[in-house]
Amino acid sequence: MKKLHILLMISFLLVLSSCANNGIEDPLNYEVSDFSYVNQDGEAFTLEDLKGKIWIADMIFTNCDTVCPPMTAHMAKLQAMVKEEGLDVEFVSFSVDPEVDTPEMLKEYGEKFEADFTNWHLLTGYSQEDIKEFAKDSFAAIAEKPKNQDQVLHVINFYLVDQNGTVLKEYNGVENTPYDQIIADIKKIQ
Repeated sequence: MKKLHILLMISFLLVLSSCANNGIEDPLNYEVSDFSYVNQDGEAFTLEDLKGKIWIADMIFTNCDTVCPPMTAHMAKLQAMVKEEGLDVEFVSFSVDPEVDTPEMLKEYGEKFEADFTNWHLLTGYSQEDIKEFAKDSFAAIAEKPKNQDQVLHVINFYLVDQNGTVLKEYNGVENTPYDQIIADIKKIQ
């Protein structure tokens, strides 16, 4: 009887541990730092606005002439696919060149990619140092603007963030973006 009790307890703990990550294999479990920034419409946008919602995040800037255009095109495609699936997901793009990227510039940039701003928020309104620290603390990511440069070194990942502001997974946002895997992972945490 004691062995059965131990076996049941182990089974229960295994079930609990699998529920903790909602079926996401090897979750990153980074906690997104609190923030209050400005979106493409010049309106305040905070972490609190995302509470209880699943979201996909990335880091881009409007003057980028290498990885940002394909990343943004892939994010727009993912947004359309998620909409087709009937999933409730927010999209958040953090500018890594906030001292250049105004809300107006971000809006114009998003429009080039046919972004649906009802659930895609392009954010700015902070210093270069702020985004550098935010990227490192929240996503274990780099966002570094070398002195006397107009380009920014930054990650090319999309990040899946759960309803509690926990980063669960990252995906390549430039090449071979795994749209179907991202959608499957979103469905796991709904």
